[in-house]
Amino acid sequence: MSKTSGHPVIAQIPKEERPRERLLYRGSDALSLAELLAICLGNGHKGTSALALAHKLLSRFGSLSALFEASIETLTEMKGVGPAKAIHLKAVCALAKRLNAVAGKGKFPVTCPRDVYTFIAPEIREEKQEVVALMLRDTRGCIFHHEILGRGTLNGVIVHPREVFHRALHRHAYSVILAHNHPSGDPTPSEADLELTKLLVSSGRLLGIPLDDHLIIGRVSYVSLWEEGEIQGSRYILK
Repeated sequence: MSKTSGHPVIAQIPKEERPRERLLYRGSDALSLAELLAICLGNGHKGTSALALAHKLLSRFGSLSALFEASIETLTEMKGVGPAKAIHLKAVCALAKRLNAVAGKGKFPVTCPRDVYTFIAPEIREEKQEVVALMLRDTRGCIFHHEILGRGTLNGVIVHPREVFHRALHRHAYSVILAHNHPSGDPTPSEADLELTKLLVSSGRLLGIPLDDHLIIGRVSYVSLWEEGEIQGSRYILK
């Protein structure tokens, strides 16, 4: 046993019982969560194996979901997790989320702004520049498609209504929701945010594809312009 970690180092584990070999010969279902995480980490650091580091990460964050929600900055606070490992973990997290989006035909029901925040915030809130995400809803109010419309500078990005509604028309969306992050972490809407929202509301009314909401995503919170009274007639709660 390692004197520093309390977990056996990889070299002390019989080859056939090491995580990679177990996955190869027994399949992924035979591995524990820590073992799978150890494979994703690749290696540990001096005095600590990848498996011991995986156990420490799970102990520190309490669950896999909490670990995956952690920012790169938070992950790198752990000894043995440098930027490369943190980026690798975030990439694995993103792949898992996209796989979940594909499951069930990628439909995600939303009945309130908090649902939208839960859906889209992990994808854009850590961005260092403004990123605009478009979400398309079907007649049942589920998000069935989402994509990044544009990336901008540290404090702005230009999105034209024709980009929003071209995609909505192409995919036969019933309504749309827009969201973008504020890299500063403060979700307070700017004048430009309010003007864009008004333009999208009027454009959507003409085309018969309403804008249900526009969320500004901060570091740990959000502002819904529907909740702020800037958008009328949202279909959050379906009858």
